[in-house]
Amino acid sequence: MQVIENLKVKEKLFVEKLQNGLTVMIIPKKDIQKKYMIWGTNYGSNDNKFIVPGEQNVTEVPNGVAHFLEHKMFEQENGTNSLDVLTALGVNANAYTTNDHTAYLFECTDNFYEAMDELMDYVQHPYFTDENVEKEKGIIGQEISMYDDYPDWRVYLNTLEAMYHNNPIKIDITGTKETISKIDKDILYKCYNTFYHPSNMVIVISGDFQPEKILEEVKKRLITNKPSGEIKRIYPEEPASIVKKEIVQNLEVSIPMYTIGIKDVENNNEDKSFIVKKDIGIDILLNLILGRSSNLYQELYKNSIIFGEQSLSYEFGKGYAHILISGISSNPKELFTKFKYTVNKLKEEGINEEDFQRLKKMAYGNYVREYDDVQNVSRMFLADYFKGICSFDYLENIETINSEYLDQLLKDVFKEDKMVLSIVENK
Repeated sequence: MQVIENLKVKEKLFVEKLQNGLTVMIIPKKDIQKKYMIWGTNYGSNDNKFIVPGEQNVTEVPNGVAHFLEHKMFEQENGTNSLDVLTALGVNANAYTTNDHTAYLFECTDNFYEAMDELMDYVQHPYFTDENVEKEKGIIGQEISMYDDYPDWRVYLNTLEAMYHNNPIKIDITGTKETISKIDKDILYKCYNTFYHPSNMVIVISGDFQPEKILEEVKKRLITNKPSGEIKRIYPEEPASIVKKEIVQNLEVSIPMYTIGIKDVENNNEDKSFIVKKDIGIDILLNLILGRSSNLYQELYKNSIIFGEQSLSYEFGKGYAHILISGISSNPKELFTKFKYTVNKLKEEGINEEDFQRLKKMAYGNYVREYDDVQNVSRMFLADYFKGICSFDYLENIETINSEYLDQLLKDVFKEDKMVLSIVENK
């Protein structure tokens, strides 16, 4: 196994790429009772158009297949549901689908190997029939209806629709009732056989384990797979411009909800340290502009324009990158105006060195805290791996960031013509 050590957090990452292409990552946590395992595939809701290895023709599937597939993986041919089996073992099991990947996981203190048996069995043995696929359409249809009424989901999705013309990032992960009606068992098996090949997957395990021993336990539970070629994913061309400046939806909310989106260019740079550095820099800038200690936050909070801490994030993946700032506000439009004014003022006056150093230390502290929890560290390494990043890189690259870099990043990314405002307010 390759061993990657980070002395800053005194952590080691053990990595092995097996003969079938599966990557196994182990993060030992000595004397920690909790154990965590997550098995992810580099397949998310954005991957609706692709060329299967060995084929010439393009395959296009309905929106929502990745999420539908995640739901169906738990149902077994013997009539059991693997989620029920795992719950009966006393472990906390779950699964999720994002735009970029799908993951199956569990956390426990006891019965780890029994839970590992079940997880590795159901992920490798899909069971789809005409009957159970049709039944699932009704269940997922109810989930779609439920999310349509969730203000926090709608304000988020509307932001993406205001930013993106063509990229599938703007499409609901669950799809729509119309698109899932076109899904059948053949589509599910084709997507499973294409994207659930070990060469497109990674397992991350964290807990009090001997890396060599736990690796052997993984190998014992793997079925034999033939080698697979590269999956060619096809994404539409996306203009740099936004679709619209503002989008407002009426729903039952006591206080308006808002999201400010800033569309960025895709991170095509092959140098992954460039992407990591940019991610850290935007994190610091967002806290500088609207973090709890910022002047703008204090002003808005004092005047009851915002309530509580705002969500500040930078999201990026294949074909997309954007900033999202979300919260509740008595006057989202005034907040947006003041936000743009603060950004422009910061561009003109430059970044205060003292504020920068303080927030840089805070960002470093936040990264270090991720390593305290087996769940956080496992999910972090999984998500970063699919982006081509090692999570340790954040701890190393933060030292390279200075205020001059942030000044340039502010000018390059925080452009007013790339900003949108999404509001959900009462009818």
